[in-house]
Order: sequence, then structure tokens, then C-alpha cells
Amino acid sequence: MEFQIRIVKSSPLTGENDYKKVAVKFLKMIGYMSENANEHSLPYRLFECFLLYPNKFWTVEELMATLNATKASIYRHLNKLKSMDILEEGKEGEGKNIKKTYRLKYGNLAKAWNFVEAHVKVAMESYNETVQHLQKLVERRYKE
Repeated sequence: MEFQIRIVKSSPLTGENDYKKVAVKFLKMIGYMSENANEHSLPYRLFECFLLYPNKFWTVEELMATLNATKASIYRHLNKLKSMDILEEGKEGEGKNIKKTYRLKYGNLAKAWNFVEAHVKVAMESYNETVQHLQKLVERRYKE
């Protein structure tokens, strides 16, 4: 699965005491939510389910009912969070009635965020190797 996150230079949002305002700004900064989204938008409300109930494993059906949203919409936003490696999957039920479930990795946003940072670090190291290689190729061109 493709890992995608937006990186912007900004000050920490530590001066704000309303968790919803912090979460909305943060989710926009990392590119999970669009700039015109707010706390009433589906991506935010989905994230809030995980944020406020971090140890709960949610089925897609529970999320659909709680958020009054379609399966396709739920999966679209679930996949964004999964691609950042911020969610973990579980299973509920037995036999033919097994359903996937989702929750914040380790039931803790701060711990889950460590995985996001690790992915960013690996991506930046790969970019650095590519830049170094490109520089060598360009320098070799001048020698020829």
C-alpha cells in the first residue's frame, strides 16, 4: 500500500486547548483532510471515532451506522489512515461470519504516530540516496 503524507513547516498546535480544533488543523496539515473540511466532515468524524475510543475495534458496519455513511466512503478514508500505518486490523466473529475490525495502532495515537515517523524517515533516506545518485550522474556527465 502506498504511504502518503504531506509535510509542512508549521508551529506546534500546543497553544490551542480544543481537541477538535487541534485535530482538524493537524489532519489538514498531514493531508488526510482537505482544506475545506471541518469537524463535521466524514474524514474527521471517522478519525474521531478512533481518537475518542482508541481501544475499540470497529467493524466497517459499525462505522457506517455511527457515521451514517456508505461503505465506499468509509473504506476511502479508512484506507488513507491504513496507508499511514496509524490503524491496526483485527478480526471479530467465527467461521463464515468473520469481519475485519480497525482501531488505533496500540490503542494510542502517540504510539501509532511513531510508525508514521518511521515511514517518513525511510522515505527521506530513499530520497537522499536518489539525490546523491543523481548528483553523481550529473558530475560524471561533465567529466565526459
